[in-house]
Amino acid sequence: MSYTAPLKDMLFAINELADLSAVNALPGHEDATPETVEAVLEENAKFCSEVVAPLNVVGDKEPSFWQDGKVTTTKGFKEAFKSFGEAGWQGVQHPVEFGGQGLPKLVATPCIEMLNSANLSFALCPLLTDGAIEALMTAGTDEQKKLYLENLISGKWTGTMNLTEPQAGSDLALVRTRAVPQGDGTFKISGTKIFITYGEHDMAENIVHLVLARTPNAPEGVKGISLFIVPKFLVNADGSLGERNDVHCVFIEHKLGIKASPTAVLQFGDHGGAIGTLVGEENRGLEYMFIMMNAARFAVGMQGVAVAERAYQKAVQYAKDRLQSRDLAGSAGAVAIINHPDVRRMLMSMRAQTEAARALAYVTAAAFDAAHHHPDKVTRRAKQAFYEYMVPIVKGWSTEMSVDVASTGVQVHGGMGFIEETGAAQFYRDARILTIYEGTTAIQANDLVGRKTARDGGATAKGILAQVRRTEEELARHTSGDLAAIHNQLVAGSSALEEVVNYVAGNTKSDIKAVFAGSVPYLKMAGIVLGGWQMAHAALIADRKLAAGEGDAKFYEAKITTARFFADHFLASAVSYRRAIIDGSAGVLALPEDQF
Repeated sequence: MSYTAPLKDMLFAINELADLSAVNALPGHEDATPETVEAVLEENAKFCSEVVAPLNVVGDKEPSFWQDGKVTTTKGFKEAFKSFGEAGWQGVQHPVEFGGQGLPKLVATPCIEMLNSANLSFALCPLLTDGAIEALMTAGTDEQKKLYLENLISGKWTGTMNLTEPQAGSDLALVRTRAVPQGDGTFKISGTKIFITYGEHDMAENIVHLVLARTPNAPEGVKGISLFIVPKFLVNADGSLGERNDVHCVFIEHKLGIKASPTAVLQFGDHGGAIGTLVGEENRGLEYMFIMMNAARFAVGMQGVAVAERAYQKAVQYAKDRLQSRDLAGSAGAVAIINHPDVRRMLMSMRAQTEAARALAYVTAAAFDAAHHHPDKVTRRAKQAFYEYMVPIVKGWSTEMSVDVASTGVQVHGGMGFIEETGAAQFYRDARILTIYEGTTAIQANDLVGRKTARDGGATAKGILAQVRRTEEELARHTSGDLAAIHNQLVAGSSALEEVVNYVAGNTKSDIKAVFAGSVPYLKMAGIVLGGWQMAHAALIADRKLAAGEGDAKFYEAKITTARFFADHFLASAVSYRRAIIDGSAGVLALPEDQF
């Protein structure tokens, strides 16, 4: 099936929920007018649907392959990536001085969503390159920026993130890759890195590997990790390419999904040592890599929204086309299955979760823009705290949601969903990695508990809940109908979340295992309540638009209906999450190891 970008919902979220006008008013973002943003999104939608989306099934059936150290990507990927770079899509949110478009993250976010909806495997290459750009922008020297950034932003070169090793997964204290200084400002890098997305491919003339490694006298643990640029081809002082560096792909993984994306095992230094240059200061590599990881974590959250949207579109198309059984209210013959109540429930479930996750992510992107560009220091600090609290939720909740939505999409198809040719299964397989890479859901939840809630005594979370309360006050003016029902569920959900925030902040030091036993439920609950907050906000705006006779009445009516569904079917679960988090740790921890 073709992919149609949900531009109307995207623009609603950008303009009405994330407040594009406020972002447009920030210094440096004067060009991000509503008219310009709409034009950018329309052009991106056209590129994604016409150029990238047709390669999605092709890449699943004919994935990238490795032979004699070289990786050949799926037919059509190389040409599509060249077009992607030439059209400027890699540089949407990157600085104009290095060839980017300099647009806000709020504008780049729907572009990221559309690319990933069109073709998740293809989109992974730009995703990692974005992370490399962010790291070099923050910690690179002027010389490094001059040598690398323009070519990365243009799509001429691509970037990778090299953390994981065979013995060091999420525990980076176990990294063993070595970096030995050569006395001339360079280092010889040796070691093995695994799970390197687009670690080798044929779509660009150079690959810029950012590699975590240890220098000889580095402290043990994560405090002794440094970050190095190790390009596939060495880069001369004038920016031209030099000789092949001693980094080679020895294998690519065979995977459940995202098959067209080559996941490489890279060997550094088998023939004398790969040449690398230090990024920033020694022993601060993990700090710099977290810049890449935070950018990537948000982007992976958008991958969750993207796959959910694509799975929803596929399910709706099938439900409208598939004739099966008579209507429960009576019919002469078989009707399209979209007429059956449970199919309708499944489709509404897919739609509501996707819209809620999209809304929350776009609002988070706008907070990032304000955190970096707002003239007031206090506002910047508050927006940064909001953004940092939201990143693990956007990553963790949105990706867990995408697995559920893609699974529901298979269910809508019935037996045909289990058959590869219908396409629903690919979304399910592709979605499964999203809760794992760039930090599993548990790692996101640990971050939410430890760094984002317990560390400040729940102050940031309570500040966000104060914003939720203002939405509740507006809803309270409606004493009947959909808005009143949404109000009741949001009040119950936010109250339950506040109890959980108090529990986490008050008990992490005294009973840490009990608190962390509920960390993933806390993350999911936060996503549901805060996603429900944005859906409630959307319903209020839609109600005002309808009352004023503005815009597309059917769109606004559907927005209210979808928000009501989310409140009844998802916000309503917040109270149960509260019980599981606060009262449920005993059952998690009771059995001794030998009874498993």
